[in-house]
Amino acid sequence: MTRVQLFVTCLVDGFAPEVGTAVTEVLERAGCTVEFPDAQTCCGQPAYNAGLVADAEAMAAYNVEVLDATDGPIVVPSGSCTDMLVHHVPALAEGTGWEQAARRVAARTREFTQFLVDDLGISDLGVLREGCRVVYHSSCHGMRNLGLGRHARALIDSVTGVERVEPAQPDQCCGFGGLFAVEMPEVSAAIMDAKLDDLEATGADLVVGGDVSCLLHLEGGLRRRNSPLRVCHIAELLATEP
Repeated sequence: MTRVQLFVTCLVDGFAPEVGTAVTEVLERAGCTVEFPDAQTCCGQPAYNAGLVADAEAMAAYNVEVLDATDGPIVVPSGSCTDMLVHHVPALAEGTGWEQAARRVAARTREFTQFLVDDLGISDLGVLREGCRVVYHSSCHGMRNLGLGRHARALIDSVTGVERVEPAQPDQCCGFGGLFAVEMPEVSAAIMDAKLDDLEATGADLVVGGDVSCLLHLEGGLRRRNSPLRVCHIAELLATEP
C-alpha cells in the first residue's frame, strides 16, 4: 500500500472537517495508508499574501521540518495550499539552511485529484450517486499554477448517475481570492455574483470544487440568494460508495 501524508489545510480543519474525512476515505479506497502529521500548521499563505514575509517564512520553515521528517507523497485537498508548498515555500527558503528540505517537501506534494489521476493512475473509483447534474468550479491557483482541472473532470465523469455540465465561463474566478475578499468586499461580491449567475444558468444541482475557500464563498452567496444549488468538495462526491 502507498503511504501518504495528509496535509489537511486550515479551512478544512476549522470549517469543513467532513472534507478531511472524505479525503481519507477516498485515499484508503484507492489503496493508500493515510497518515496525519499532528504537528502540521498553516502553510503560511495568508501571511505571505498580506506581505508578512517573515511570518510566512517562519510558518513555512516549521512545516517543512515537520513534513520532511515523514515518508511518502504529501496529499493536499486544496490547489491553493498545494501551490504555496510547491512554489512559494521553496522560494522563501532560498539561501537558508532549510532550502533543500523545502525542495524535498515540494517535490513530494500533490493536490488531491492530481495525486489520484497522475500518481495513482485512478480516474474511476466506482462511485454511484443518485442522478444529479454537476458543475465543476476551477479554483484559480490550482488551475493557473498547477494545471488542474482535467483531473477533477475525469473523476466527476466516472461517477455513475452524474451528468457534468460546463458553465459559459469555466475559467472565471469566484471572487474570493483570500485577503482580496476582505480588503475589497464590494469587488469580491460583484465577481461572485457574476460567477453565481453563470453557475445557476447551467441548471446544475451541485457545484463541485477542490478548494474549501472557494466553496465557502460560493455557498454564502447562494444562501443569500435562496438558491437550491448546493456545493461540495470533490472528495465528498467521490466518498459515496456504490
